[in-house]
Amino acid sequence: MHKAKTNSAWGGRFQESTDAFVAAFTASVGFDQRLAQEDIAGSRAHAAMLVKQGVLSEADGEAIARGLDAIADEIARGEFVWDTALEDVHMNIEKRLTDRIGDAGKRLHTGRSRNDQVATDIRLYTRAAIERILGEIHRLQTAIVTLAEGEAETIMPGFTHLQVAQPVT
Repeated sequence: MHKAKTNSAWGGRFQESTDAFVAAFTASVGFDQRLAQEDIAGSRAHAAMLVKQGVLSEADGEAIARGLDAIADEIARGEFVWDTALEDVHMNIEKRLTDRIGDAGKRLHTGRSRNDQVATDIRLYTRAAIERILGEIHRLQTAIVTLAEGEAETIMPGFTHLQVAQPVT
């Protein structure tokens, strides 16, 4: 038997291609593409570290940064083409980066696993989501206080054990 050609990052030891149903079921790009900006931010930081450690050249680091910026712009404009065959956000971005800048894009993955990328992306996404939610909570609190101040003199009945009690403000 000869080994089937696969694009999968994990499929190197299998002798047959992945069944189309399984590939569709396991592809996460449909929902994890929302992590794209965080994935790009993590990749920029990783590339900077690789340059600082002398693993990547300054030229490769700059090419990676420019390529990631261009990809972020494509995504923001809705022009990025997501490929479910590439399974996830990381592989889609890495493939696009390599298409744009060549082999330097492949070197970005040095010293990092996809699991590291997932953990980093989720932490960055969660932090940004918490910041947005805290902002919304603050706006809600401000609106409630503003409404309460406007009704400070309004008389309304108090309740005790679900029964109307004395008037309160």
